[in-house]
Amino acid sequence: MPQELLKGPLFLVVVGAVVLAAFMVKSLLGRLRLPPLVGYFAIGIVLRLTHNSTGFMNEESLGALEFLANLGIVALLFHVGLESNLRSLLGELPRAVGVWSSDVLVSFSAAFAFTKWGLGFDLIPALFCGTALSATSVGISLMVWEDLGALKTRLGALLLDVAELDDLSAVLLLLITLAVAPVLQDGGALSTAWKPLMHAAGGVMGKAVAFGLGCLLFSRYLEKPTTEFFARLERGPDPMLSIAAVALIAAGVAGWLGFSVAVGALFAGLIFSRDPQAVRMEGSFEPIHAMFTPFFFINIGFGLELSALSASLGVGALLIVPAVLGKMVGAGGPIVGRGMRQALIMGVSMIPRAEIALLVAHTGQRLGPWAMPDDLYGALVFVCAVGSVAPPLVLGPMLRAWGDQLPAGDDAGSDAG
Repeated sequence: MPQELLKGPLFLVVVGAVVLAAFMVKSLLGRLRLPPLVGYFAIGIVLRLTHNSTGFMNEESLGALEFLANLGIVALLFHVGLESNLRSLLGELPRAVGVWSSDVLVSFSAAFAFTKWGLGFDLIPALFCGTALSATSVGISLMVWEDLGALKTRLGALLLDVAELDDLSAVLLLLITLAVAPVLQDGGALSTAWKPLMHAAGGVMGKAVAFGLGCLLFSRYLEKPTTEFFARLERGPDPMLSIAAVALIAAGVAGWLGFSVAVGALFAGLIFSRDPQAVRMEGSFEPIHAMFTPFFFINIGFGLELSALSASLGVGALLIVPAVLGKMVGAGGPIVGRGMRQALIMGVSMIPRAEIALLVAHTGQRLGPWAMPDDLYGALVFVCAVGSVAPPLVLGPMLRAWGDQLPAGDDAGSDAG
């Protein structure tokens, strides 16, 4: 049988084997008190090494893996949204704006300055690097928080708010960087780029307002009738599956608007979290969550280009410093008043970079070496690899040791000690 004909059926075998491996890894690492996502990353890396050696995955298979990863992040963030306390999130939002502003400013500035003056790269690569390291991978830390039941605390609500704002600002910074980079490359002054800059910023803000308003109107006027309609129409787990389909639509719309699908999935979960009937049906969503969430982390491991990573270990090891300090100072610093432990937990939780940082790096690489030199690209891959694996290993023990001291999320109006 021709090899091409084997690739489609073989991919189904691979998916089944990966699901089984993910469940076994989760069980094993759970006994070792380690976050399962570390094992998921390892599965992805093994899958990548196997593909590099055999080439058993064709373009359709790679696209299917990406699709499963999107289902995974939608399942994870929709589940997080369903279990979230909307009142607590809204109560923490004013504080989150301040933390987010500090986080983005410090993270971008630290990465930009270190890349340009510490590592000696040109202005445009430094802009791309600052943009990449201003982002946070919202799913990585949140899975640790969710597994340990810590998201319902006030600090969990604050983290969720800041991480989502980080997601949006990273998209905005990428569009701004893409708008000004050609102007600077052609020898123009930064002051001449204000028109494309304002156009990019205005477009993102307009889309964000439109999407948020649409979610608000659905939540206020359509969510309860929709839930009741599905409950009357279907039995067993089917109503929850219909609600999950709404989450897929919201995630797809968010992705189509240029945001992360994680934003749409979280918003969908929050929309239905205010309805006790929808939350009671959440149990029927658990098998979907358990099956698809690992693929998000597996795809991150698969996407790490090991050749680029190994070729840039030196630059990457240096770039780790501003990548870590930017989040520890930028996100943890503003809440030191709540206690050093909460500040440390927040800082470590914001360190992971993955899908958006890699997107920024890939975007710069496609423009050419003038925007993203190969050694800087490899260094960013290294930072994403370390930043995806190391923080969960540290965060789990921190939450286990200090989690019971975090103020509960229901009391959104009181001060944290």
